[in-house]
Amino acid sequence: MWAYLPGLHGGFLFDDFANLPPLGSTGPIDNWPAFWRYITSGHADPTGRPLAMLSFLLDAHNWPANPYPFKRTGLILHLFNGVLLALLLRQLGRIALDMRYWRRTGFAALLGAAFWLLHPLFVSTTFYIVQREAMLAATFTLLGLLAWLHGRRALMQGHTVSGLLWLTMGLGGCTMFALLSKANGILLPALSLTIEYTTLRVAAPDTAWAHGSSKNYRCGLLVLAWLPTAVVAGYLLNQGWNGLVHGISSTRPWTLGQRLLTEPRVLMDYLRLLWLPHPFTPGLFNDQIRASTSLWTPVGTLPALLAVAGLIIGAGMLRKRWPAVSLAVLFYFVGQSLESSTVALELYFEHRNYLPAMLMFWPLALWLCGVPLSFHAPATSYPKVPKAPPQSWTRAKCALACIILLGLGLMTHARAELWGNTHDQALMWASLNPESPRAQANAAQVEMTAGHPARAIARLRPLLAQHPNQVQLALNLFAAECQNGRVDAATLAAARTALGTTRDPGSLLTHWFVHTMAQLDKPPCPQLDYPTLGSLLDSMAANPYLAKIAGRQQDIYYLRGRLALHQDDAETALADFNLALDKQVRVAAALEQAALLGSHGFPQQGLAHLDHYETESRHAGHPGSGMPAIHAWVLERQHYWSRELQRLRATLSEDAASKVAAGK
Repeated sequence: MWAYLPGLHGGFLFDDFANLPPLGSTGPIDNWPAFWRYITSGHADPTGRPLAMLSFLLDAHNWPANPYPFKRTGLILHLFNGVLLALLLRQLGRIALDMRYWRRTGFAALLGAAFWLLHPLFVSTTFYIVQREAMLAATFTLLGLLAWLHGRRALMQGHTVSGLLWLTMGLGGCTMFALLSKANGILLPALSLTIEYTTLRVAAPDTAWAHGSSKNYRCGLLVLAWLPTAVVAGYLLNQGWNGLVHGISSTRPWTLGQRLLTEPRVLMDYLRLLWLPHPFTPGLFNDQIRASTSLWTPVGTLPALLAVAGLIIGAGMLRKRWPAVSLAVLFYFVGQSLESSTVALELYFEHRNYLPAMLMFWPLALWLCGVPLSFHAPATSYPKVPKAPPQSWTRAKCALACIILLGLGLMTHARAELWGNTHDQALMWASLNPESPRAQANAAQVEMTAGHPARAIARLRPLLAQHPNQVQLALNLFAAECQNGRVDAATLAAARTALGTTRDPGSLLTHWFVHTMAQLDKPPCPQLDYPTLGSLLDSMAANPYLAKIAGRQQDIYYLRGRLALHQDDAETALADFNLALDKQVRVAAALEQAALLGSHGFPQQGLAHLDHYETESRHAGHPGSGMPAIHAWVLERQHYWSRELQRLRATLSEDAASKVAAGK
C-alpha cells in the first residue's frame, strides 16, 4: 500500500473516457431502471463485461466523476489478488512438494505473491481504471483455481458429492464470472489443466485417490476443463484461418500473419520487463511497435520465435524434473494465448501480463526459501531426511529476498508517483516513446493545456513529417499553431493529407471537430473558420478507409450538419443529419441531432428529422447478439426510447408553436 499510495491522485486516461461515461449517459444511476440500462450498456466483448461495469458503481453513480475512488478500489482489488495468489501458491506447494518442506513452501508462497504484488509493471493495470476488468478476471480465476483444488482434494479423500460441487463452482461458476469481467477469463479451465499436468499428476498419482474417485474426477475434468479448453482452441484456430484467408479489419495497419510473427517479439519483451523490472516503461503507448513482415524483418523476429518455442517445449520436457519452473512458464503462455495469438487485437499492452505472470516468480521464491525445485516425490521414497542447507547460505538467500523486495517496492513507489501526476506522466511517456504518435500527441495536449503551444509545435512537426497519415499529430499541430496565433499553409495541407489517408481513428475525429467548432465564435487564429473546417471534412469524406466504415460515414455527415448549424443554415444541417442517420439508423443519433436543431432555434427542422427517423426505423436492422441485444431488449421493455422521443417531440412542437405565435 505504501508503494502504491502516490498513484491514487492521478486522473482518468484514454479508454476511461470511452467506458465510464455510461455512468451518466441516461442520468444518475439511482433507481433500478437506470441500473439495468447501465449494466447492459457495455460494448467490449460479446458479454459487455457487466461485472466490471458493476464494480464501477462502487466508485460513482454519475458522470463526470472523481477518479480517486476508482483508483482506490483498484488498489484494494490488487491487494486482495495478492492474498488469493499467496493462498494458491500455498495450496500448490502442499500438494506438489514433500510435507517436510511445507513450512518453507508457506514462506515461499508469501514471497512469490509479494514479488508479483510489488512488481512495478502492474502499476499500469492497477491505476488504469478501465483495466478493472483485467483485475476482476484475475480475481475470479484465482478463486476458481482455489475452489477447484479444494474439490480435487475432497474427491481424493472420497467425498464425491462435495468434491464435484466445488469442482463445478470453481471451473464452472468462476469461469463464467471471470468471462463476464473480461474475455480472457475463459482461460481458467485451460490454466487448471496446465497446473494439473505439469505439477499435480506427478505429485498425486492415481494410487493416492480413494476408490472410484479418480474416475469421477476425470469425468468432471473432461466436462468442466477439457471441453471449454477445446472450444477456446477451436475459436482461436477459426479466427486464425479466417484472418489468414479472408483478411482482417482495414483499421489494422498489419495483416494477421504479420501479427503472428510479431507476437513472439512482444512476449519476449514482456518477459524482459518481468525479469528485469524498470521503474518507468512505455506505459499505455504501444503504437510505435513495428510489425514483423518476415522472419528476418525486423531482425529479432526469428530469434524471438525460436525462444518462445524453446521455452514452451523445454518447460513441457522438464515438467517432471522441475515442475514449479515448468508450471510458471506454461501458465504464462497459456494465459497469453487469447490476447497474443490469432485475435486481431492491438499488438502490445502491459496489462496483458497481469494474470499470466502470477506464478512467474514462484520458482525463485521456492529456491530462496531452500525448497529444492526438483523435489517432487513422496517422502516415503527417501530413506533419510535431507540435510538442511548451511546457515550462512540460508542467510544469504534471506538477504537476497529482502533486497529484491526492497528494490521492487522502491521502483513501484517511483512509478506510482508518476501515475499520480498526469502532466509529468505525459512528458515521461513521450520521452520513453519518441516514435509513438499517441505519446507525442498526448504530451502536446498537456503542453497546450499548460499554455506552451510552441513546445507542442516543436514536438509534433518532426514526427508528422515521418508519419503523414497520423491524424492525431496533424490535428494537434493545427490546434497548437492556432493557439500560437497562426496556422501555416503547410500544416493545413498536412491536416488534409492525414484526414484523407488515416485508418479508422474511432471517436477522435468527432471529439476534435466538435471541440474546434465550439471556438468558431471567438477563434484563436484567423485560419480557424468555416471554409477551413469544411475543407478538412471534405478530405475526411474522401478517405477510402473511412468510406468502408458506416460509423465514420455517419460521423462525417453529423459533423457537416453541426458546421451548417453554426452558420444558421438549418436546411443544409437537416439534410446532413438525415444522411448521417441513413448510414446507421440509431435512435440515440436521431435524438441528439433533432435536439441540436431545436437548441439552435430550428424546432421545425428538428421535428422533420424525427419524422425521417420514424420512416427509416422501419427498415433498421436488429442490434445483433450478445450484450447489445440484451441492452436493446431492456430499453424496449422500459419503453425508454419511445418516452424520450415523445418528450423531445413535445418540446420541439412547443418551441415551434412559440415561434409561429411570435411571427418568426
